[in-house]
Amino acid sequence: MVFSLIQVLSGILLTYTYTPDMMEAWNLSPNLTQEVVIKGSHPSLLLTLLIGLISVTIAYFISKKYINKH
Repeated sequence: MVFSLIQVLSGILLTYTYTPDMMEAWNLSPNLTQEVVIKGSHPSLLLTLLIGLISVTIAYFISKKYINKH
């Protein structure tokens, strides 16, 4: 618990004190690619969608059972 609190507080502090270097970012921008390459395969997408569908179904029935009890 203490470790998590320290992590959150240090993250907030680092985010608050961060100052981006705009000139460096501007100088690096010509080197960036203009194309986006999406890699992946359909079976992994289908598996992700199936897991999501199963999760939503389980959450629906659990909430239905909980509401009916109370």
